[in-house]
Amino acid sequence: MARQLDEQIAGRFPVGRRLRVLDVGMGQGTQALRLARAGHEVTGVEQDATMIAAARAALAAEPEGIRERMRIVQGDGRDTGVHFLPGSFDVVLCHGVLMYVEEPDPLLAGLARVMAPGGLLSLVVRNGDALALRAGLAGDWAGALAAFDTSTYRNRLGLDVRADRRSALASTLAGIGAPLRAWYGVRLFTDRAADDAELPQDPRDMENLLAAEERAGRTDPYRGVAALLHLCGVRG
Repeated sequence: MARQLDEQIAGRFPVGRRLRVLDVGMGQGTQALRLARAGHEVTGVEQDATMIAAARAALAAEPEGIRERMRIVQGDGRDTGVHFLPGSFDVVLCHGVLMYVEEPDPLLAGLARVMAPGGLLSLVVRNGDALALRAGLAGDWAGALAAFDTSTYRNRLGLDVRADRRSALASTLAGIGAPLRAWYGVRLFTDRAADDAELPQDPRDMENLLAAEERAGRTDPYRGVAALLHLCGVRG
């Protein structure tokens, strides 16, 4: 996802421009820190206190210049209107958040509101068009049949959450003035890997794995059945 995001940023903004970035649901701050290291002004929003503590610890280990470029706000992604003025950000990230939000449209409208004209909105969601495939590959045939007619699933944490279909999200993004400009598939070949699975020891195998995922994420029909979707909208 990092390479895809960098590609979209490079295609939208002049090289060397310091961007104002909002990362909603930043988790431990991995993506936010990466962008701060690249020279951007980053604001991370996170609700979970444990995640915030991890992000603050990681930030504290960075050089002063990077620490000054990043701030952390404890809050819910649906409260962006409380914390930020309209048009405050050039890039807004919302990765791995929508699956936990029962009604995502108000959250997305709030994100569009804080984007500057020409701003980039980056979403990573669970792919509702691939739920049956995931269950089938796990040998859960009843689950595969049921998944054709639902947008909910049980994640690895045992939580019942929701998935999004690209066509529906494209309509939503158009409605909030940030129409879909590009999309990618994420985790096509590796989604069934266990959380504690060992990475390939041979660097060439690791390189090939990443290259295969990257290629599939950009290529039809593979990207359409990836576990996750990375969608990029641009504020008109």
